[in-house]
Amino acid sequence: MSDRQTTGVALKDMANAIRALAMDAVQAANSGHPGMPMGMADVATVLFREHLRFDPGAPDWPNRDRFVLSAGHGSMLLYALLYLTGYPGMTIDELKRFRQLGAKTAGHPEYGHAPGIETTTGPLGQGIANAVGMAIAERLKAARLGEELIDHRTYVIAGDGCLMEGISQEAISLAGHLKLGKLVVLFDDNDICIDGATSLTESDDQLARFAASGWNTMRIDGHDTDAIAAALQKAKADASKPWLIACKTIIGKGAPNRQGTAKTHGEPLGTEEVAATRANIGWQAPPFEIPEPILSAWRATGARGATEHGAWKTKLDAAGVEAKASLSIPAAAHRTQAINAAIADAKKAFAADTAKRATRVWSQLTLEHLIPACPELIGGSADLTGSNLTKTKPQKAVTPDDFTGSYIHYGVREHGMAAAMNGIALSGGLIPYGGTFMVFTDYCRPSIRLSALMKQRVIYVMTHDSIGLGEDGPTHQPIEHLAALRAIPNLQVLRPADQIETAECWQLAIEATDRPTVLALTRQAVPFLRTGAESENKSARGGYVLKEADGTRDVTLIATGSEVGLAKEAAALLANDGIKAAVVSMPGVELFMNQDQAYRDAVLGASPRVAIEAGIELGWRRVLRHKDAFIGLSDFGASAPAGALFEHFGLTANRAAEVARKLAKRT
Repeated sequence: MSDRQTTGVALKDMANAIRALAMDAVQAANSGHPGMPMGMADVATVLFREHLRFDPGAPDWPNRDRFVLSAGHGSMLLYALLYLTGYPGMTIDELKRFRQLGAKTAGHPEYGHAPGIETTTGPLGQGIANAVGMAIAERLKAARLGEELIDHRTYVIAGDGCLMEGISQEAISLAGHLKLGKLVVLFDDNDICIDGATSLTESDDQLARFAASGWNTMRIDGHDTDAIAAALQKAKADASKPWLIACKTIIGKGAPNRQGTAKTHGEPLGTEEVAATRANIGWQAPPFEIPEPILSAWRATGARGATEHGAWKTKLDAAGVEAKASLSIPAAAHRTQAINAAIADAKKAFAADTAKRATRVWSQLTLEHLIPACPELIGGSADLTGSNLTKTKPQKAVTPDDFTGSYIHYGVREHGMAAAMNGIALSGGLIPYGGTFMVFTDYCRPSIRLSALMKQRVIYVMTHDSIGLGEDGPTHQPIEHLAALRAIPNLQVLRPADQIETAECWQLAIEATDRPTVLALTRQAVPFLRTGAESENKSARGGYVLKEADGTRDVTLIATGSEVGLAKEAAALLANDGIKAAVVSMPGVELFMNQDQAYRDAVLGASPRVAIEAGIELGWRRVLRHKDAFIGLSDFGASAPAGALFEHFGLTANRAAEVARKLAKRT
């Protein structure tokens, strides 16, 4: 490594500050991963000192470069950088509390814990896939606002584990196709994984792999600061394609007896090795102390961006009110009135319609109203646009050479799509939505979970939501998926029953600025259940009485989605027998369970209850009591037309009426 100087301090000394903090914090916690921070300290130092555009005084500056630590187990690298450059809240005391309850310095970086943490990167591969979304968002916003206002890069530090995970291929393939030239991945190429040498598990030529996906690539010595600086400069000079810079590093660099071994990956160095490392790198300061000249050099690095940020703010002020509003957080906050008006217009139009359609079709028709009112909505599908119906007629598709559109063809990359949408949401100023078949929520579940964990407004349009999809058979028919999705904390799962509820659920999804939403939509047509265009959003409370009994209730029929129509038919059959049945539509079970007890009691009533849903029973006992009944599925579906399947599995009005009669003791 060269002895290049910055403000009178050698870059190697600045890098050693990272190494010292990493090994001290892991040692104090007796837990953590010191190897990656120590190995990538030189790369991170050059990046932050000489290339990264950021301002710790304004961590949310929209035109900042994004730094994503995809190898999130090496979190002390990020925490050390945030402390050294002067981000608010990241104090030396927080570093001393590494991995302790309530600390900002969690074991893996958690979005929202501290300014400067751009995304949650625990599961490997998520960071690089999020970064693809951030790079897409940069191009989208630059196309709308101009490169005078939006012109920044996204840098990622990724390890072998990130590149082993399957999601990485989805991400790099999409990034290469879209020519995201302002995306730079710095690969910590240290040949070590948890089990030992990476040769135990892979023989990939990563440069060839990335090149095959349309990336620029180069290989450098990750401890030569001149080589690192030159590589980053080259990447900035050629933005024709995204860049992979493979940085050959030594894991645990500086630890004389453990560097280059799996021992430094996920355990403290130990007091003796820490002392030996200090001697080896010439670091004489006590634990958690940074010599003043080195800390001053780092703080000067952090202060550098304030001038550029100030000049950018002047440009933003000159650009006008609309430009400033378009970058606000939460996105589209200034569109509330227009969005509400669009939903009201949709409900009015739908109430006057006479055609029976699937809720996926009503969703598309809702978007026809919403897209003009809310240009921040960025749509897409995982190669199922014609089935998910996520694209409206006026929407133009994004292409590698034109980002003026608002629709992304993600390809058959469900997991990559979901993670990229997280990145788009995290970038600020945009509201991503994307579709696939509901059964493939299994393929993107880790990213959906992270949407919920990070409280990001990502809208998942999941169509073909039951055995009602028919002939594609049990591999494509979601059975346990509603229950599995409802089990994710902070995820809003909505399953509308008709055209009015579909519009209402879209409104709820856009209003939910602190959580993602899954819209579960049918392939098959559903009946008209509500023909009024009332302004009240009845779906907002999760469940409501769609049809009250004619007199004191004998039974209450509760259903979601396409089964609400079935419940209404069953109520009519029961009425012929003199049995008074109320019908409750429950598009959002979790929303309903969050209502006060008085409201829930009023909706559900005291009479026996029958819940009907084309899925498994798991979770419904929060609504049902011991002697109440559930009509649904307990096994996988089959290949047949939808009507035959509902008949075969007993999801019929006659069956519902029969079960209700027994409960009402009117057999």
